[in-house]
Amino acid sequence: MPDDSSDLTQGRARGGVALPDSTRSPWWRLGVRLLLAVGIFVVTVLIVYVDRGAYRDANDPPFFGVNLVDAVYYATVTLSTTGYGDIAPVSAHARLVNAFVVTPLRIAFLVLLIGTTLEVLASQGREMYRVARWRKKMTQHVVVIGYGTKGRAAVDTLVNNGHDREAIVVVDPGGAALQEAHADGLAVVTGDATRQDVLRRAGVGNASQVIITTDRDDSNVLATLTVRQLNPEVWIVASAREQENVALMRQSGADSVITSSDAVGRLLGLSSLSPTLGQVMEDLLTYGEGLEVAERELLVSEVGRPPQSLPDQVIAVVRDEKVYRYFDPVVTLLARGDRLIVVRPAKELPWAPRPGTHDEELAAEE
Repeated sequence: MPDDSSDLTQGRARGGVALPDSTRSPWWRLGVRLLLAVGIFVVTVLIVYVDRGAYRDANDPPFFGVNLVDAVYYATVTLSTTGYGDIAPVSAHARLVNAFVVTPLRIAFLVLLIGTTLEVLASQGREMYRVARWRKKMTQHVVVIGYGTKGRAAVDTLVNNGHDREAIVVVDPGGAALQEAHADGLAVVTGDATRQDVLRRAGVGNASQVIITTDRDDSNVLATLTVRQLNPEVWIVASAREQENVALMRQSGADSVITSSDAVGRLLGLSSLSPTLGQVMEDLLTYGEGLEVAERELLVSEVGRPPQSLPDQVIAVVRDEKVYRYFDPVVTLLARGDRLIVVRPAKELPWAPRPGTHDEELAAEE
């Protein structure tokens, strides 16, 4: 089956922002209450019709008794408190039934209708307020386009590395993706991410990063072009199924392009040639156990030292936004402002402390 459930070229803008909610939809509650109201009405009709001989229709004297139509009419005017009085109980037991059974049913019926109306209006008002407040504070967030397998994995990686779920917005046209994203506590914009109005709802203009993970390269290219048009400064990471489309995505404005098919193929080849090497690569790509690849700031105590002498296994140095391998002569000695790409334990161990996580002084660039 496809790697992702989203297909942006076939989607359409259907709604606005949908924030995750632990309760059921107000429309679901409305449906339940309407069913209860119908049930109360049916019970009232049956009570009157079964005991129809104890009722009198003033419009048809001197005959006693009512038919099914009269029972429906009586239940309607009674539950709605209209009470024309043309049909009335005449026997003692019928009046008792009206006093102790029909009257509570009428009260319950009115409470259901009035309460439901107020709740729906209040729920809509609360939702509009939540969305408005969310829009005001949503800046420097991450927009994830496509919530299939790759999208969920990207979100998991962000969250596991300390990113706030409230600062992640999912854009996907599928109803299934909306349910899954809400279950994960994420805000969702349902619609086609190649449309500017949909991306504006997601706050792309104020986003710090956009991750594009749909299952089609043409959709990814269109989404990349649209995002770059709305926010020329945002960092865009896009996935590509085929290597031949990488250059096109970069030309469209993607800062980083990950080729899923080639990456999987290389891992399969490495695992075939060297099972142990394949295990190490899988370990690096799996969060939470074993090894991990991370980026951290340089410490004051590390300034002027060669990368190979640090406690962490440094594999690259970021200087002036350029990446240098640890053996590159340009980074023979570390300088203020450098950032380190390291391989370290996924969880800190007593014999392998994690520099930069114990309130050490950072060597910020002067």
